[in-house]
Amino acid sequence: MTVTELNTLVQLLRERGRPENPTVPQMRERFKLLGQKFPAPADAVVEPVVVGEATGEWISAPGVDRSRVVLHLHGGGYVLGDGLVTHRNFAYNLSRAADARVLLLDYRLAPEFPFPAAVEDATAACRHILAEGIEPRRLVISGDSAGGGLAVSTMVVLRDDGDPLPAGAICISPWTDMEGTGETMQSKLTEDPMITPEAIAWFAELYLAGADPRSPLATPLNADLAGLPPLLIQVGSAECLLDDARRLAARAEQAGVDVRLEVADRMIHVWHLFAPMLSEGRDAIERAGSFVRERTGG
Repeated sequence: MTVTELNTLVQLLRERGRPENPTVPQMRERFKLLGQKFPAPADAVVEPVVVGEATGEWISAPGVDRSRVVLHLHGGGYVLGDGLVTHRNFAYNLSRAADARVLLLDYRLAPEFPFPAAVEDATAACRHILAEGIEPRRLVISGDSAGGGLAVSTMVVLRDDGDPLPAGAICISPWTDMEGTGETMQSKLTEDPMITPEAIAWFAELYLAGADPRSPLATPLNADLAGLPPLLIQVGSAECLLDDARRLAARAEQAGVDVRLEVADRMIHVWHLFAPMLSEGRDAIERAGSFVRERTGG
């Protein structure tokens, strides 16, 4: 990483600002425009797929091991990210680093499909992958931001229903507290160019649609995490959601889960998405890929 890379990125994000009284279509379009700045490389193998009531894309770098799979759940506050344009470049980079196919799930979004639709779709996607013949020991579930919390909730459902669990999970800048009670929601406001308490409240209201914000499947910090597979949690030190990640790691460790928490100095929310212009993003994806290969074997 160079200071110039990071400062350029932060300036770009701050200049975008956030509209006053934003609408859902307006915010979705802004998210897509940001994603279009970093398209998937021309050699990416993209295969559309229907998974229950959701759709998705198998995204692979050339020549990867097709028996190793990562299910990735994108961020966007459970409201943004339709069409997957925002995450194709990331999915390709993760595929290459992990030597695996990546199923990028276009799960149903709020407010059209509020909680627990996303949990239902992610759970169905895990079952779909296993039904296709992928062994649980060759599957890792990952997610960024809202998708990081969703990955944990999905594993809780699978465990409670007696389904096989994946070999591990990666939570990138996870949003794990619908009420936004972490101390860093306030202390990191001047450092974080992407997340604010107001944004968290806006997303939570749309997603929950009146449901209890303390529900363990909406706020996985409140879930029983015992019996979950090893977790890799990556978060930036400049994030408002830093405490969501730290508290998740602490509670998982208390429940006996093998946890690896990486706090990247000065990094912002889901810096992995900016890997084309930020070397620290490339490094974090390489570490995530190493975790996948370590957990799934040769």
